[in-house]
Parts: sequence; C-alpha cells; structure tokens
Amino acid sequence: MSYTKIARFEPFGPEGRLQRLKDFNASILETDQPVQRGHLYIDDGEHGFSAGVWDCTPFTTILRPYPFNEFMLIVEGSVTIAEPGGRETAIHAGETFIIPKGLNCQWKQTGYLRKYYAIFDGAPGQQPVNHAALQVVRPDPEGDQQDVAAPPAELLLTPAPVQYAREWFADATGQLTAGAWDTTAYHRKPIPFPRHELLHVLAGYVALTDEAGKANSFAAGDTFLVPLGTVCDWKCSEYTRMVYCAFRPKTEAERIQAG
Repeated sequence: MSYTKIARFEPFGPEGRLQRLKDFNASILETDQPVQRGHLYIDDGEHGFSAGVWDCTPFTTILRPYPFNEFMLIVEGSVTIAEPGGRETAIHAGETFIIPKGLNCQWKQTGYLRKYYAIFDGAPGQQPVNHAALQVVRPDPEGDQQDVAAPPAELLLTPAPVQYAREWFADATGQLTAGAWDTTAYHRKPIPFPRHELLHVLAGYVALTDEAGKANSFAAGDTFLVPLGTVCDWKCSEYTRMVYCAFRPKTEAERIQAG
C-alpha cells in the first residue's frame, strides 16, 4: 500500500476523537484491565511499521520481553519502565524515549497517559544476541552532536545549511533509527521522501509542499509524519531543531547481503 499524505499528529486524532481499542491479554497484566483508545496515522503492514496516537487509563504489566521496537513521545501523563535488578526509568510529558524489542521490562502507569508513537516489528526482525545490553533509550536534544553533510548542491534552492545530528538508537536490523537533528535555514527541491519519518519540532519552523500543491507548516511543539515516497520539498526559514524516528526498509539486495 502507498502512503503519501503528510500528517499532523493531533492529541485526539484528526477528528478529535480516539477509537476504543481491544483489551490487553489479561495474562500480561498485574492490574485490572484499563481502557485504551487510539488512532493510526499510518499502518504499513508490508514493512511492519505503524505510527499514531494512544491514550490509556492506569495499568501495570508483568515483567516480560517488550514485543516490538517503539519510539514514544509522552503528550500527557507519565510512565515508569522497570527492569530486573531494580533499574527504573520515569518518563514525563514532553519527553521522548525508545523501548527496544526484547527488553525485559514492566510498564507501570499510575495515571492517565497519552502518547504519540512509532512501532517497528517487521521482517527481518531478528532479536539482538545480547539481551542483557538492551535498555530504555532517552534521546537528549541538548546532547553532543556531530556535523552531518548537507543535502547535495543540486537539490538545494538556497546556500547549503549547517547541520548537526546524533543517532541515539538503531534497532537490530538497522531499519529503525531515532535521534536529534538541527539545521540552519535552507530550502530543498521536491524529491520522493526516502523513509517513513515521525518528527517533533523543538525549535524553529519547517514548511513542506507536496506534489499536489498542498502546503504543510510546523512550528515548535508540533509533531508530524512524512510517509515513505511522499514527493515534497523541505523549507526551514530559520534555525530548526527536532527529534525524529525514521524507518527506512531494507532493499531486497540489502536483506540478502545481511543474511
């Protein structure tokens, strides 16, 4: 299936109302069954990638391996991820984190919570060999970053920007990554977007116009999704900083090479 619509994430979905979701399997819960609701902005079943908004009343799971790779931005509320040995990670509204597939952990949510998320659980989805090395990852947008190459000159409509980035997470297959990125002002020509990418703007402003001429603009505090293959430009009129979760499916040749 082809996805080509740039989507602004809304706290209660595009129609202002989230749909009731199926109950959890009772065997994974330590508490009573909560009420969970959500909206999918993208569900790329072919590649095992999905992203959307989710909310839920309080609940706690048993200690178990996390079933997929998930990037999350807490919109409201908080959650604590507990691991064997007593390590606990508390995440609050406005913060992002990633739980890698296979991490042995417990979700402890004592109040209402709402989040934006991106999930990858597709083939090739082999587990990392060293499960003990897995941990909750918390991207730090203020952390050290490295210079990254600007877009090629032939794609630019303005002088080349200065850009920095840091990749904080990559899943075992190398297809799902998450991190922080910033740039000075620039304007790139329209091209097919090379990945599914969920972005949260921390500072600045970005405008994207698709091939149908629809303009989309996002400022600090906005979260949006650009699907793989979407033909659009990219224009930052000022310094802009973001956290991101990107999914680029491997080609068949890459899969064969990886074994």
